[in-house]
Amino acid sequence: MSDDHVILRPVIEEDLSLLEQFLTDPEATGPFQWMGWSDPGRWRRRWAEDGLLSDDGGQLMVVAGADRLGFVAWRKVVTSRNSYCWNIGAQLLPDGRGRGVGTRAQQLLVRYLFAHTPVFLRLEADTETENIAEQRALEKSGFSREGVLRSTVFRDGRWRDIVRYSVLRDEIASHKNPEQSHAGGGNMA
Repeated sequence: MSDDHVILRPVIEEDLSLLEQFLTDPEATGPFQWMGWSDPGRWRRRWAEDGLLSDDGGQLMVVAGADRLGFVAWRKVVTSRNSYCWNIGAQLLPDGRGRGVGTRAQQLLVRYLFAHTPVFLRLEADTETENIAEQRALEKSGFSREGVLRSTVFRDGRWRDIVRYSVLRDEIASHKNPEQSHAGGGNMA
C-alpha cells in the first residue's frame, strides 16, 4: 500500500467500534496517546449528535482502500476574545504507522481545513518532545516548530513536555503542490 491512496472521509456508524479502540486499548492507541481508559460511549453520543463534525471541531477517518487506519481530528482553540485557531491531531492504528500515512493524512487535513474554514488563519499541533516521528510528519506537512511547552501533558505517571507547531494559511498557499490537492494524489472523499 502506498500513502498516495490515503483519503479522509466522514465517520460512519460502522467506524465507531474502531474509534472506541483508541479509548479502551493501549496497544491500539500507541505509546504517546494512551492516557488511561476513557468513556468509549462518547464517540457514539457525539456521532448521534453531529456525526463528529461541528463548528467547533471534528473527526475524519483515515482510509486506504478498504483499510480504516485511524482518524484525524481538529478542535477550535480560543486565542483571544475574538480570535480562534484550529488545533489538529492524528491517531493511527499500529498497521497505519511508519508508512507515511500520518503525514499524508495531516497534509490532506491541512488543505481541507484551509479550503473550507475561511475564518481560520492558523493551524497548530502539539506532540510530546519524545515523539520524533510525529514531529517529522508535521514538518513534512508544512508546520514550523514554535517551541516547547514544559510539563503540559500527564501520561504514564509523569508530566511530559510538548512541542508546539503551526502553519499559516498563506504558507500552504505559497507551497501548494497540485499533486497533493486533487484526487490523483489522495483526496478528501
